[in-house]
Amino acid sequence: MSSPLLFAIACLIWGSTFFAITLQLGEVPPAVSVVYRFALASAVLFAWCAARGQKLGLPWRAQRWLILQGGATFAASYICTYTSEQYLVSGLVAVLFALMVFWNPMLNRLVFGTALNTRTWAAGGVAITGVTLLFYHSIHDAWNEISTGGNGHFLLGLMLALCATIASSVGNVLVIKVREQSDNVLLTMAWSMLWGSSLVALWVLVSGQSFVMPSTAKYWGGLLYLSLLGSVIAFAAYFTLIHRIGSDKTVYIGVVTPVISVLLSIQLEHYRPGALEWLGMVLCLSSVAWVLKPNSSTTAKN
Repeated sequence: MSSPLLFAIACLIWGSTFFAITLQLGEVPPAVSVVYRFALASAVLFAWCAARGQKLGLPWRAQRWLILQGGATFAASYICTYTSEQYLVSGLVAVLFALMVFWNPMLNRLVFGTALNTRTWAAGGVAITGVTLLFYHSIHDAWNEISTGGNGHFLLGLMLALCATIASSVGNVLVIKVREQSDNVLLTMAWSMLWGSSLVALWVLVSGQSFVMPSTAKYWGGLLYLSLLGSVIAFAAYFTLIHRIGSDKTVYIGVVTPVISVLLSIQLEHYRPGALEWLGMVLCLSSVAWVLKPNSSTTAKN
């Protein structure tokens, strides 16, 4: 499957998953929903690998990186994401993930010494400007609420969502170390999700939360969508793209998906963005087109 098609699949699926998460809020604690989602996704991936006759075991040198990746990508990031959506419109949580265009190059520079080119910094700056415009009115309103004795839950959700983006960027860097140990994307995903869900399950037990079984069709529908499409298919496309075009470009999926999420929030959550928010979305998309445009020197060589 071509890289542009993989990019589009991940964008379309993840653009809708932020709203699908809201279908799981209320009846079951957020951390428990994370366990259910990735335990199911992991089981499906293991079953698929077994059906293809693949060995399911991986050596300890690979498992060490998978534990770290699972802890960052499928534990910390998603606990923060699910919890933040108790306080924020899902489209706004998705918007914050555009900041990964800034975190990823910085982490790659810090860990691998990867050079940061001018276009990466400039496009990241445009994307962050777009995010700022999208959030401006909401942050302003939340600050006024706090100043008049409000609870400030919006800002708490904002901080949690920000932590989720950082954890996801750490996970992206670890994908590179995992691929050095195994090039089986589906199997490494299965193990990483298993480790992630296990770590979250341990957190649920230690924190005294209960493993509540959902009773509504809405919850089960959301769980199946998030586990099969949002976790198995979208992450397979995402990790494959990281291997093909690098995490610095793949992370721009996190700039496209917020636009899709905001549009869904308008239709399904009665979110009403103004001119400033629309301008922010245009800037986000423009930054994606810019950073993904091939260099003229590369095109000439081809």
